[in-house]
Amino acid sequence: FFCAMGIISKLVFDQQFLTSTDPSLEIITMAQKKEVNPLINLAAGGISGAVSKTITAPLEKVKLAIQNQDSNPRILSGEMKRYTGMGDCFKRHITELGASSLWRGNFANCIRYVPTAACNLAFKDTIKQMFPKYNKNTDFGKFALSQISSGAAAGGLTNTLVYPLIYIRTVLGADLGAVKQYNGMADCLVKTVKANGFFSLYNGIGPSTVGIVVYRGTQFGLQDTIKAFNPYQKDVSFIGILSKFIVAQIAVSASGIVSYPFDTMQRRLQIEASKPAEEQIYSGMGDCFNKILKTEGPKGFFKGALANILRGTGAAIVLVMYDEIMNMVERSS
Repeated sequence: FFCAMGIISKLVFDQQFLTSTDPSLEIITMAQKKEVNPLINLAAGGISGAVSKTITAPLEKVKLAIQNQDSNPRILSGEMKRYTGMGDCFKRHITELGASSLWRGNFANCIRYVPTAACNLAFKDTIKQMFPKYNKNTDFGKFALSQISSGAAAGGLTNTLVYPLIYIRTVLGADLGAVKQYNGMADCLVKTVKANGFFSLYNGIGPSTVGIVVYRGTQFGLQDTIKAFNPYQKDVSFIGILSKFIVAQIAVSASGIVSYPFDTMQRRLQIEASKPAEEQIYSGMGDCFNKILKTEGPKGFFKGALANILRGTGAAIVLVMYDEIMNMVERSS
């Protein structure tokens, strides 16, 4: 509900500025376009994203370990003991692998933020122009569908371009044991392509693309809906920042839960690309879904979800930091 209504209400609000014949609104729109430099948006998103990812990297590492242990050959063979929970996973990472192992793969996670933001900025308007134009007053259903479809297409294209970086982050994060399978990003990339071909870097892109649409739609739709009722949205005091953080945390937590089954399937399929063919368990998205449901039950799709909710604090930090950076830019101009 929030995913659909949030996106549609935001589309309608934006379209009112774009289609209104009121000269005062046109001046406001032109002024806003002149004041907001896309490079500032890019820098604000990149900086806040890298900071939050680094802060919450240990939680993401634990989440990946728990989420994928049922398809990890070292755990399935008995070479490594199964993690019994978040506390056990944290403790064993520190005692068995060293504290720095909790940040393994974080660099790939950080650097993908900038190309992701840049591609979104580049593709958003270009792809929107390829879709039919409908009048929101006479064909609202087609108008909303066209807007959402163009946004999903832009997101899907961006995801396709940066997906190898997402793959590297997942595989390095799930590379457990004292003896590492990969020595770093480049080694992971070369060994994967050599063993299973170039397109194995895109294992799991199906559930990933669906999950992004669900996650982003719920996150921004819910956040924009709640933000509209937040009287402290433009307040720069402690109460204002705290209120925005709570709004962002609610949006991120809800979207994380809704999209988590798709994330689980994506990660499991990505791990498959790091295995020899004879050790692979899943043949595709449908097979992965059926086998997880059959062997682990519905709860199998939500393993590591608690760590993911806590990790969502980082995403909430991103949204709040971005708002504050842009508010600071607006005040200075």
